[in-house]
Amino acid sequence: MDNLDSVAGHHIESHFLNEKTPSQAAQEIFEHQMNVDNATIRKVLDAAMNQGGDFADLFFEYTLRNAIILEEGIIKNSSKAVIMGVGIRVLKGDQTGYAYSEDLDVKPMLHAARTAAAIAVGGKIKTYEAGQFNEIVPPNYYKILHSVTDLAILEKIQLLQEIENVAHSYDNRISKVVATLADSVKFIQIATSEGKIVRDTRPMFRMSVQCIAQEGDNTQTGFSGAGGRVGSNFLQTANQAKIIGEKAASQAIILLSAKQAPSGAMPVILGPAQSGILLHEAIGHPIEADFNRKGTSAYSGRLGETVASELCTIYDSGQIENDRGALNFDDEGNLSQKNVLIEQGVLTGYMHDRISSHYYDTNASGNGRRESYAYYPLPRMTTTYLANGESPPDEILRSVKSGVFCESFSGGQVDISNGDFVFVPTIAYMVEEGKCTYPIKNFTLIGNGPDALSKVSMVGNDFAFSEGIWTCGKDGQSVPVGVGLPTVLISELTVGGI
Repeated sequence: MDNLDSVAGHHIESHFLNEKTPSQAAQEIFEHQMNVDNATIRKVLDAAMNQGGDFADLFFEYTLRNAIILEEGIIKNSSKAVIMGVGIRVLKGDQTGYAYSEDLDVKPMLHAARTAAAIAVGGKIKTYEAGQFNEIVPPNYYKILHSVTDLAILEKIQLLQEIENVAHSYDNRISKVVATLADSVKFIQIATSEGKIVRDTRPMFRMSVQCIAQEGDNTQTGFSGAGGRVGSNFLQTANQAKIIGEKAASQAIILLSAKQAPSGAMPVILGPAQSGILLHEAIGHPIEADFNRKGTSAYSGRLGETVASELCTIYDSGQIENDRGALNFDDEGNLSQKNVLIEQGVLTGYMHDRISSHYYDTNASGNGRRESYAYYPLPRMTTTYLANGESPPDEILRSVKSGVFCESFSGGQVDISNGDFVFVPTIAYMVEEGKCTYPIKNFTLIGNGPDALSKVSMVGNDFAFSEGIWTCGKDGQSVPVGVGLPTVLISELTVGGI
């Protein structure tokens, strides 16, 4: 028996014993169910290519997913889901044919392959000539000993109860606590018409808490979370139950005393880590290559142009170990990369899937991503971040006579075509004479991505990645992503009241 250390004051034992853990059992099922021999894979790929496709791939998936919601000491919901199937894609130029099957017998797979082929028609048939598939073994950016999925349900409940206790004990004005723990392990195999096979095991974990504080008629909500492609050891080494319980409670209490924010154009300081979600939405999405290939992005046709302050160097990388956006390879089988998107203010590259990389005659960037086997891949971010700068954060704060400091956000919207954005900060402070003076609420940040980047006047030396809680939506698909940012000063943004 493996004994884990205490988690937020409680001793927890992981019950591995001699029986198989859930992830081990899931892996055995995956290997059994996905044990499609090379001859069958070739047969399905040939059917996919038989009407003239340029390329075809098979995306096999087996996912075990769990979730528990604890509300005021009561388990409101506990669920387990198994997702299994194969997605079959055929490409002809920029045309995509896609079909999927939950049945891995050869007949339904062949039917799905022919369906995908019928969507992408015309041209000469191209098939691979290799007698054997070439299995690619990628670097592993999320090595873990035991996944959170392998914790017993009672251990997970104990963690949520500890979060609840921490949050309630923080302040007697905390009236309600909702804690959630979600975990999954996903097994992937991709086979392509070019004779390549890759396999991966992808763990994921997310723990979050929402606290409601009440003082008379004044009710406010705080939120915190943590996660990533981490193992169960993450829970005790980082003492996450205590950290996120206190943080969510403190946010709710802070907002009880928050004042109405001012309106108008003023300097805005973005705090480190979580403020990177503004970078993700306002700049990241418009640099995804499909928008640019179609000419619908504010950055279309601007490669090599100055689009930001020279203080801005922006990356997207799937190689950040154990990060929520980490990938050993993307969902097209391309190895993860560290991609420079903007270098010292100059737009140097887009984020590509296979279609766009061929269109731009460039290498795959490792950004072809999909929610599951039921979806075809699109250019998507992994972990997007602004590189560290040289200014101490206290120096940035002192430089602002009157403005706003934003610590965290609940989300926002961006118009890809012109880069206009609206974001809603959750925790923010008024800055007066170089100091944060009082918390403010009920406002939005309104601006334009390229314009805001051009007004970055100071970049801090306190870079940090976010806590591993973000999920990105695009075209009806959701994928986990990471963000990162040092403290950043934008000389002018519009602050608008709600």
